[in-house]
Amino acid sequence: MPRRALDNPIVLAVLGLLLEQPSHPHQMLAELRKRSDNHAAAITRGTLYNTVAALTEAGWLASQGQQRLGNRPERTVYALTHAGRDELVRRLDSQIRNPEREFSQFLGAVTYLGALGVSGAVEALAERARRLRQRTAADEERFAEALAAGVPRLHVIEAEYALCLAHAEMAWIDAVIDDLHTGSLTWPTDAATTPTPPGTPNRKESNA
Repeated sequence: MPRRALDNPIVLAVLGLLLEQPSHPHQMLAELRKRSDNHAAAITRGTLYNTVAALTEAGWLASQGQQRLGNRPERTVYALTHAGRDELVRRLDSQIRNPEREFSQFLGAVTYLGALGVSGAVEALAERARRLRQRTAADEERFAEALAAGVPRLHVIEAEYALCLAHAEMAWIDAVIDDLHTGSLTWPTDAATTPTPPGTPNRKESNA
């Protein structure tokens, strides 16, 4: 069994889902995609089935037999084992305790913001802020509806965290746009718009 299969980020999601109740892979895939936009984009049927196979081989999942609904084909139902629950707790504890540097596409793009020029940067950032506000407003509405319906806050705590991140990003974008309008964020006019790798001496230092 390749070790990388157990290092796949969806392992935690699968273990957590099966903590709630036994399920078959087809149902797992539908539920994970429903709960998270990230999972919807990242999880394929092949990836999930390979992950379930790896978790079963590791002893973290166990088959509970076949299930058939109507004319649909039989599907194997899996449940979390005691070892699987222990592994879930271990991973949760580690990932919550240890802040990792998680690279995002936006962070990568911001690194080269200078290439857009001042007007291009303002336009792109303003558009991102507008779209973020629309998405966040919809997410806040769904979050409030869930709480009003009696869903325990703990069961949607990840949505609350995502909203906090979205508000922090919008605040940062607004601040950068304001700094560009006022000129407090200066814009290089030469090749210095290309970022310098950390630890690289600047031209004055290298010519000293």
